[in-house]
Amino acid sequence: MASSHGELRHLLPESYKRLVASWLEEDCPSFDYGGFVVGESEGEARLLGKSKGVVAGVPFFDEVFKQLGCTVEWHVKEGETIEPVRQCATVRGPIRKILLGERVALNILARCSGIATKSSSLVNALRSHGWKGTLAGTRKTTPGFRVVEKYGILVGGADPHRHDLSSMTMLKDNHVWACANKSGSTKSIESIASAIPVAVDAAKAAGGFATKVEVECRSIEEANAAIGAGADVIMLDNFTPEGVREAAKQLKTEWASKGKPPGTFLIEVSGGLTESNAATYASDDVDILSTSSIHQGTGIVDFSLKVSLR
Repeated sequence: MASSHGELRHLLPESYKRLVASWLEEDCPSFDYGGFVVGESEGEARLLGKSKGVVAGVPFFDEVFKQLGCTVEWHVKEGETIEPVRQCATVRGPIRKILLGERVALNILARCSGIATKSSSLVNALRSHGWKGTLAGTRKTTPGFRVVEKYGILVGGADPHRHDLSSMTMLKDNHVWACANKSGSTKSIESIASAIPVAVDAAKAAGGFATKVEVECRSIEEANAAIGAGADVIMLDNFTPEGVREAAKQLKTEWASKGKPPGTFLIEVSGGLTESNAATYASDDVDILSTSSIHQGTGIVDFSLKVSLR
């Protein structure tokens, strides 16, 4: 993804550098026996892209070798689609240090590029069907590796969605019932729909004007309750494709007649979306399609480092 607003790497928090340090420590917690054999001779290594895909994860790759006293010269741009076999970069420095960072750097780059490739593929597929909405990931990420996965989604042209529990209030059915139970009002609440306003009010009171509230809805009744309570995003969860299109159109049309025009609330669709079926859920009334398929269980882009002495 080429951003017209600047480099995506500028979004990264300084904490990613500490993550890189911890990954290097994890890979070599005591003695580097192989490095001892190699010694301190200077050299360089060619980074080869060995399968087709979108290159992503450049800042993490760079930081691995920066922390080891090496330099990286890139021959491709992040977000570029490569064909095998392509020399993507040259790493220079002590051979021992290059080999010390090799596996950590390649693992990050391969995984991040795999996510960017899958994200880009699905975005392009949806655009080919004329859909102009937002494809987003989910919070089903790998603990300790979330920043890399979310970054890969961005490079691939999709939206990372919320990064953590503090990014936005997401009210699922368990939140709604738990909130109603805490307030002691469950005796007067007969359904999730009637409990939603209680939960939305509590969320808005806690998060204030700056925190959006999203409500997971499994029926039109629940969606109407959420919109009426002032939710910012309505997630239609596990609807059929036809059910999604009908529900989204009905909600947008009926609430526009009540003074809530398009843009007052967003409609998100989630639940079982993949590259093979996502387009069937897309319509002009659907603003967001969210799926974990673009970052969970995706393949990799294969890279290798080939060392040579200077």
